[in-house]
Amino acid sequence: MKHLLGVTALSLLLTLTAGAQKGKEPPKGKPEVGGGYIPKKGPAPVKTPHGQPAPAAHAPAARAPEHPTFNDKAGHPEAPHVHTNGQWVGHDTGRDDARFHLDRPWEHGHFTGGIGRGHVWRLAGGGPNRFWFNGFYFSVSPVDLAYASDWLWNSDEIVIYDDPDHVGWYLAYNVRLGTYVHVMYLGNS
Repeated sequence: MKHLLGVTALSLLLTLTAGAQKGKEPPKGKPEVGGGYIPKKGPAPVKTPHGQPAPAAHAPAARAPEHPTFNDKAGHPEAPHVHTNGQWVGHDTGRDDARFHLDRPWEHGHFTGGIGRGHVWRLAGGGPNRFWFNGFYFSVSPVDLAYASDWLWNSDEIVIYDDPDHVGWYLAYNVRLGTYVHVMYLGNS
């Protein structure tokens, strides 16, 4: 009987420990985008010949690259997003994308609060033009404003990743939605 109780207690402990790992790996039966998944790393740099922007992989032939579509599969958002296998959908235009050119990159300095999976931040207020958490302030790129329309600016959890292609920009990944936008660091308080 004591052995049975010990095995039951161990099973319960393992179940609770597995539940505490939320966001580490995609849970079974969950959507392929969002649902608490946090990418292990940011996107890889886009490999293109210098001076030639990469084609927008998700833009239909009838549309110009500045109006791409991201709904690559039924049920996926019409916004840049990350699959639970780590694929960053929409980060494919490369370093020469003029929409993300800044004359004065890093004019407010570099974000020092912590980059990547081990640093999950809860939004504390504002909106896409100026939002904050833990005394750090950011702004969503005008190019990506529409992709942040369903973000909850006073409660969503985000993770900041370096943008390997666009100097002066970071990528803010929304844990709840699985979408991301380009953001500029505005400084801290």
